[in-house]
Amino acid sequence: MLDHTEGFLGLTQQVSGRLTQMRTNTPDVMKSFTALGRAALAPGALDAKTKELIALALGVASHCDPCIGFHAKALAGLGATRQEIDEMLGVAVYMGGGPSLMYAASAIAAFDEFSAAAAGQ
Repeated sequence: MLDHTEGFLGLTQQVSGRLTQMRTNTPDVMKSFTALGRAALAPGALDAKTKELIALALGVASHCDPCIGFHAKALAGLGATRQEIDEMLGVAVYMGGGPSLMYAASAIAAFDEFSAAAAGQ
């Protein structure tokens, strides 16, 4: 079970630490997954921020707290605004209903936490 006592900063650090084992035990799989992520998120017809907004929406829809954390962090780093996050979450909730609404609240908390951390740097 994932520990949320340290917020999404702690959660993403915890998951990153656990993924280190997978990088050691299944290096080809992890290298391939990393390459897939880089290719999927590379700017093209859609810019990186738009792609990260989509990724966060999918994290909300699939009820994945670590996904929410990692993509909220990326969006904070890309300069996403709270209005962009809120509007994207409105679409995610529209498509995913009540369960997505609950995870949308987590996404707001994650984005706010990473935005505050980025502002404090």
